[in-house]
Amino acid sequence: MSDLVIFSIGSGVLSALAVFFWVNPLKKPLKPLETSQKETKTVQSSEPQIQEQSAKRETALKQDKWESGLKKSRDRFLEKFKGALSLLGSEPWNDSHPLWESLEESLLTSDLGPTTTEFFLDSLKQEFKEQPDPNHLKEAIRTKMKNALDEVPLKIFAQEPKPIITMLVGVNGAGKTTTAGKLAKIAQSQGKTVILAAGDTFRAAAVEQLQAWGDRLDVEVISPAQGANPAAVAFDAVAAGLSRNVDEVIIDTAGRLHTKDNLMEELKKVVRVIQKKIPDAPHRVYLVLDATLGQNALVQAKEFAKAIAIDGAILTKLDGSAKGGAAIAISKELHLPVVFVGLGEQAEDLKTFSSDEFVRHLLP
Repeated sequence: MSDLVIFSIGSGVLSALAVFFWVNPLKKPLKPLETSQKETKTVQSSEPQIQEQSAKRETALKQDKWESGLKKSRDRFLEKFKGALSLLGSEPWNDSHPLWESLEESLLTSDLGPTTTEFFLDSLKQEFKEQPDPNHLKEAIRTKMKNALDEVPLKIFAQEPKPIITMLVGVNGAGKTTTAGKLAKIAQSQGKTVILAAGDTFRAAAVEQLQAWGDRLDVEVISPAQGANPAAVAFDAVAAGLSRNVDEVIIDTAGRLHTKDNLMEELKKVVRVIQKKIPDAPHRVYLVLDATLGQNALVQAKEFAKAIAIDGAILTKLDGSAKGGAAIAISKELHLPVVFVGLGEQAEDLKTFSSDEFVRHLLP
């Protein structure tokens, strides 16, 4: 009897609870969908901030590389330039004021060369008939440097050829082979397919070095057969580029003294052989120059320009040179644009040349 009573009471309680929750449902149910949407909005709103922070870090790294890469050239120039500015007000202002001689020395020691230095001084004297404010003088020099560097525009194609044939020339030790590998990496970063050609058949180490770049980047390297001449390697590379439908063929060539006529004639032969496959190639011929040579690099550039049409200069080892002013002389005197500069040893340290960055870090 007692068991029946307990069961009856228990059943009544359950029934009562069921009726209570049916009449009074939960008024604040969980809303997982709404919470999820809020989280999504938070993630989405943070994405632009992350991208902005990443862009700022990348810009800072680039600026740091220009800063460190031009340090030696900047220190050398500013040492003399500050001395020149200190002479303002020392004597009555005229064309023979001591500042001009001191400024000439600062430009020459930075390897702008006598021709470009004379042009700058004559132009500045015309501009400042009255004694200048130091900041105005500095800004005027910056402007003239930038104008000289921007005087000749880069070669631009209405429609880029495929494959585009890039050939590197220069003397021994300028850094052509390393530059070829770094250019291949840049092309890859732009989503392009590349073939490298080891055209320095006189130096086994150059072929091995370029092959190492090919292995590292997973890029095909056309290497010379035993006894092959540079023109044959270039021909094979262009043929391979056409058959494989790649975007760019980069041809390394043997270093040659600009004073040796027979070697310069051989360079012309390489061009003629390439043109048997593609009549308007090579599309870009870059002269690789060692920036540590300063004015000697300018002499080399003049001689190479006599033998072959040059489309631009690549200055290597700029971070190890105090003679960065030679870049301005090359642009001003040879009407040759600087295309890339080497600001360090790593692959990513070959930077697309920027006249703004160059001038800003040479004369801050």
